[in-house]
Amino acid sequence: MRLITADDSLIEREGLSRLLDRLGHQVAATATRADQVLGLVVRHNPDVVVLDVRLPPTFTDEGIRLGTAIRRRHPRIAVLLLSHYVESSYAAALFEHGTTKVGYLLKERLLDAETLDEVLHRLHGGGTAVDPEVIAGVLRPRDTRDPLARLTDREREVLSLMAQGLSDRGIATRLAISDTTVGTHIRNLFRKLDIDATPSSNRRVHAVLTYLGSPR
Repeated sequence: MRLITADDSLIEREGLSRLLDRLGHQVAATATRADQVLGLVVRHNPDVVVLDVRLPPTFTDEGIRLGTAIRRRHPRIAVLLLSHYVESSYAAALFEHGTTKVGYLLKERLLDAETLDEVLHRLHGGGTAVDPEVIAGVLRPRDTRDPLARLTDREREVLSLMAQGLSDRGIATRLAISDTTVGTHIRNLFRKLDIDATPSSNRRVHAVLTYLGSPR
């Protein structure tokens, strides 16, 4: 697997590169600043880009903005955001362009090489990896019972396909039902999950994060 990494810390950048090499991956390029990354992506066409959330020059949300730009311009490429902190105020933006091929993990949770390798393969294959603390920070507090227990089997099925990144039309085609019926299921699951009437894209993100954070 070909990767590009971006981290301003020499120790973390070089350590990650050596670890990835040991796992059999190819680090095509490394970056220390946000403004270097998009050019490297075009030049090397990687399978996955691994980004620190906080990069120069402002050390705030450069990684998030880069991740969303890569997902918008290069949807084939998976993006993994790594952070020392729970950046919940930024996290939802990463999922605005779908929930496939994207990950957001805390560095301290990557306890062994096998975990990192499994996450990279999962993202490359179209999956998602989100730290539970990030999910909990994005979603407002609610009761500790499984929120998906409120959904019907068909509503769970629709939500599962939303989590795979399918559009309403894609869900309708997969389930052999009408677009109108899909819309009804989605409105019902929003209501049952207590997701407020924010813009539609944000409601979908919150629904998917609820799905990802629920035991299944």
